[in-house]
Amino acid sequence: MSELTLSKIRFRNGIWEGTIGNAPDTGARPDIQVRLLDQLVDGFTVKEGGSGSEWDLQVPVPSHAVADGVHSFVIYDGATDTKLGDFTLIAGEAAADDLRAEVELLRAELDMLKRAFRRHCLETT
Repeated sequence: MSELTLSKIRFRNGIWEGTIGNAPDTGARPDIQVRLLDQLVDGFTVKEGGSGSEWDLQVPVPSHAVADGVHSFVIYDGATDTKLGDFTLIAGEAAADDLRAEVELLRAELDMLKRAFRRHCLETT
C-alpha cells in the first residue's frame, strides 16, 4: 500500500495537473506511472513542489486520446503498484448518454429559451 496521496489541481489546455503528497522527505522523486488503456503514457512531468514531501504532476493528454469514447487515465505509485487516482475524458457518441452531457444540453437550451423570451418581451412592449 502506498503512502503517497494525489490531489487534483486543474485540467485545462489539455494538461491534467495534480499534487503528490506524503512523499518521503529524502529528495528522491517518487516513481509515478500514468497509464491509458493499460499502456504507459509518456511526456508527463513530476517536479518538486512547495515542500519536501510534495511534488507537482503534469500529464499532457496525448492527441490519440482525444477521440470518441471514454478514455481513463490511471495514475500509479510505481514503487508499490498502487493506484493513486485517475481522470477520464468522454467524447463523441459515448458522451450523448452521459448525464453530465444531458445537463449541459439542457442548460444550453434554457439559455436559448431565455434569450428568445427576453427578445419577445422587448418586441411586444
